[in-house]
Amino acid sequence: MKFLDLLRLIFGNLSRRKARVALTAIGVVIGTAAVVILVSLAIGLQKSATDSLYGIGDLTQIDVMPTYGGGGFGGGGGGPFISQAVGEASQLDQPVLLTNSALEQLRGIPGVKAVIPRDYLNAGVIVRYQRLEGGMNIIGVATDDLSNLGLEASQGTTALSKGSIVIGVMTPNNFYDPRLRPGQEPPPPPDLIDQQIQMIVLKYDQNGNEIRKTISLRVAGIINETGGEPDYSVYLPLELTKSLNEWANGYRINYNKDGYSQVIVKVEDANQALDIAEQITAMGFQAITPQSFLQGINSFFVVLQVIFGGVGAIALLVAAIGIANTMAMSILERTREIGLMKAVGATNRDVLSIFLGEAAGIGFIGGLGGIVIGWLAAQGMNVLALAYLAGQASQQGGAPPSVAVYTPIWLPIFALIFSTLIGMLSGLYPALRAATMIPVQALKYE
Repeated sequence: MKFLDLLRLIFGNLSRRKARVALTAIGVVIGTAAVVILVSLAIGLQKSATDSLYGIGDLTQIDVMPTYGGGGFGGGGGGPFISQAVGEASQLDQPVLLTNSALEQLRGIPGVKAVIPRDYLNAGVIVRYQRLEGGMNIIGVATDDLSNLGLEASQGTTALSKGSIVIGVMTPNNFYDPRLRPGQEPPPPPDLIDQQIQMIVLKYDQNGNEIRKTISLRVAGIINETGGEPDYSVYLPLELTKSLNEWANGYRINYNKDGYSQVIVKVEDANQALDIAEQITAMGFQAITPQSFLQGINSFFVVLQVIFGGVGAIALLVAAIGIANTMAMSILERTREIGLMKAVGATNRDVLSIFLGEAAGIGFIGGLGGIVIGWLAAQGMNVLALAYLAGQASQQGGAPPSVAVYTPIWLPIFALIFSTLIGMLSGLYPALRAATMIPVQALKYE
């Protein structure tokens, strides 16, 4: 039997029993729609979580710190995401320092794009602009351009040079007027681009007297909002930070002997970050990367997708029982028809193909309807969820997510194939019974 003839015969048989086929397909519609809705919800939650993570941390960046022995973390600041391999390095008894020779070893790791030392200004700081003052997070970096750290400028430039700084987008909000009287309206955040500011570094002598050192710096650029530490930080050359730390602490800093407190390793591909972090940890350092946190999030949501998909699949399995029952009843009603087909030359394979095709057709029709209903329901849920979350974000001052329920293109395709396959498997036993009927007995059936 030709394939096109088989298709015409299958759809002709299904169209003769429209009501029965429709009632049977409803179960498949419900199951398929449940799969599409629930899995779309899980994928939407995952996408929302990972999108927010992309705003918090650069996935191509690894923060590397020395190990000082005895299990302690060392050196300035660190990031919010801790590598799974950190614990191994922290168990070393002897310190492993980030000296210049260690930096060369890091640069030699395949996949490493750049190795950039950084340090915090470890002293009291007052930043002054005209009548305004503010406290800032001061970071020195050994690079001439912050674009090497993946940062972009909303105004000015990301290039660092002598006598200039680059600030985060939120730092102007830290300024206040110390002469402001109670009840007076505070001044708006200043526009600092291309302006001169005074950085006052504080230290105390042995008698507790305050000593100040003032330097004048030009704001060369303002960094685009990242949602992380750069938004609230002031960046300046590492050499200037080093000299200010030496003045404040009263001793010279030797990076070849004491090492750097923190180094940023930029990798060429975010997918290499975890592997490179493990290599760095094996060298004895502490490696911190947002990729490890992202991997945990993805693992959690994959499990969630499986669970949600399994709940929808239960409804499909119930529908499969209905398809099997419908096909069994259809065979009883068409026993003489089957005998006649076999008497005029139809083979067992032809009969098997017809009834398997009818069962798969019911699954296909139900799956198609379930995809349409599931997609429309998912879009409706997305609109309602985003409206609700936008209201919550406006009250709490946060940014609303861009998506709450997301249906990728592969999900409807998978759901349609799965529902068709479920229909075919449900009709396998009835189809085998029909294919193995003896023609004489089938013709005599009443």
